[in-house]
Amino acid sequence: MKAIGVWEYGGPERLEEIELPDPEPGEGEVRIRVHAATVNPTDTLLRAGVHAKRLGDRKPPFVPGMDAAGVLEAVGPGVDGRLRVGQRVIALVVPTGPHGGAYAERIVLPAASVVPAPTGADLPAASTLLMNALTARMTLDALALAPGDTVAVTGAAGTLGGYVIQLAKADGLRVVADAKPADEALVRELGADHVVARGDGVTDRIRSLAPGGVPGLVDAAVLNEAVFPAIADGGGLATIRGWRGPGERGIRVHPVLVSERATDTDALDRLRRQVEEGALTLRVADVLPAARAGEAHRRLAEGGVRGRLVLDFS
Repeated sequence: MKAIGVWEYGGPERLEEIELPDPEPGEGEVRIRVHAATVNPTDTLLRAGVHAKRLGDRKPPFVPGMDAAGVLEAVGPGVDGRLRVGQRVIALVVPTGPHGGAYAERIVLPAASVVPAPTGADLPAASTLLMNALTARMTLDALALAPGDTVAVTGAAGTLGGYVIQLAKADGLRVVADAKPADEALVRELGADHVVARGDGVTDRIRSLAPGGVPGLVDAAVLNEAVFPAIADGGGLATIRGWRGPGERGIRVHPVLVSERATDTDALDRLRRQVEEGALTLRVADVLPAARAGEAHRRLAEGGVRGRLVLDFS
């Protein structure tokens, strides 16, 4: 089968088309014929070698990708009847696991990480849901805010930030989000109650709307300690990419690692239903042939992509 991976860590030019044997599902696993794989920032980290420690003594090639959509092709022993061969499905893939990532024509992974694709969504759009939306869900769960509380979101126009806004509104929260002028209309459309200009001084602008500071902040822009001034004493900061603090003024830092809930089927299926209910919006920036994965990684690194780039493995 065709896959996209790296034999040596490095820049986007290291990504190449490779041939791998078709994988066979084991106990509790399924095989998916992938039609679409989303390009996420974490994929660029694996390509560059940032996740090398998590790969242990595994040998290359290394295949990135955490989001896939396709058709269920085979079911291993011990899988219940929740999924059926021929069904359109989406999957949250852990590329540092034993089977590698989603950039492949066929993938094998735990059945618990697979749910039906949202009704009415094509496979490229469906592939953009699980990794980012579950990360967003985990950030809000970590902050544990009550309905009516205020949450601030940095990087609000991005895919993760957009899902945070929409899930927060579904939770009954008031949302303060940052945006560039060109993205303000998008962020408001996603549901933000207040939009402040991103960049230098963003914490002061958040404080102008919440003079005591916000009780919770989701830092999708990876600003880390720079956002502390926007947070109330004793509040919470949800971070990605493993940043753990230290905090200050009693602020609790909650690092979120989506792979920890990759087999939380109920959470994954709830996100699928929220798409069908209209609470979550799937956003595709562009669909490229899988062979152009390097170009997709370069475009992502350049910034300004709204929605996700998707690789076509059809």
